[in-house]
Amino acid sequence: MIQSIKKSIVMLLLVTAFTSCNQGPTLQTYYIENELKPGFASFDLPTSFINVENVDMTEEQKTAYNSVDKLNVLTFMKEDTDAEDYKLELGKVNTILKDSKYEELIRGGSPVDGKFVVKFLGDIDNIDELIVFGHAKNKGFMIARILGDDMNANKLMTLVSVLEKGDLDKNQLQGLTDFFK
Repeated sequence: MIQSIKKSIVMLLLVTAFTSCNQGPTLQTYYIENELKPGFASFDLPTSFINVENVDMTEEQKTAYNSVDKLNVLTFMKEDTDAEDYKLELGKVNTILKDSKYEELIRGGSPVDGKFVVKFLGDIDNIDELIVFGHAKNKGFMIARILGDDMNANKLMTLVSVLEKGDLDKNQLQGLTDFFK
């Protein structure tokens, strides 16, 4: 009798644990579900696409560079689909990014040229994922997910000068540059 009560309690706890998990959409699931669909293009870039061997970096820049693992990019080209599909997909991404787990860092742009928002998961000194989402009415939209461990927003900003000095593998950036043409 006691054994069956223990099993029932364990089963109840397992059911509660599984049903209480957030089943809502995430950027990761959106990325996976759409990366191979028509109108979408995706690519992953490791940090090694920037050759920093000949770049002098401060300790803060080295820490920031080493905290980044990779960059995932998903683009949706408006010209490859109709206006209704574009609005639908744009709405899905906006709904995902409205979730309170995504903290806003910066927002900008204009209604004419396009808008962007930078959000993150984690806290400002320990970012797990940095998200850059931008859209232009005449082009489409782009989601860039910068993934890493213990990323710090202030330290990541110091990498701008490293990017300018580093030797970029332009072949790996072809999909991204095609989006901005």
